[in-house]
Amino acid sequence: MDVIPVVEPFSVPRRNRLVLVLLALLVIALGLASRRGLVPFPAALGNYPGDALWAWVVLLCVAWVQPAMPRTRLVAWSLAIAFGIEFLQLYQAPWMQALRANKLAYLVLGNGFDPLDLVAYGVGIALGAAVDGVWGCVAARRVPGSGHAARH
Repeated sequence: MDVIPVVEPFSVPRRNRLVLVLLALLVIALGLASRRGLVPFPAALGNYPGDALWAWVVLLCVAWVQPAMPRTRLVAWSLAIAFGIEFLQLYQAPWMQALRANKLAYLVLGNGFDPLDLVAYGVGIALGAAVDGVWGCVAARRVPGSGHAARH
């Protein structure tokens, strides 16, 4: 009699929250450095590399909240949040402008709608998803509990 193998449902490796925080801090530092001209992005790109890095941090924050979220959902939520914040910049009520006067709130919320920022966010989130994918492949190759890569 043939035995039918049990197929486990697709599972997403759980992301490590400490690694996500460290990576977010690194990406934030890179983004802030890019705004100060300390990172050699081509001048023709303007502030868009910083915007792309900001969107990558959005993805890292979403991943921190839900470490086992599938990548496609992670990308969708990250785009929705980044695009939502960009469209919120169209809202210029005095209380919102007062909030944006705070440096930290300004870094998170921005201040002026720019449709090209949406492209930069897409690039940043795609970059973050690619890094997440590579990280997921590396994690999938590890033998559970051994701390060593599997030998093939």
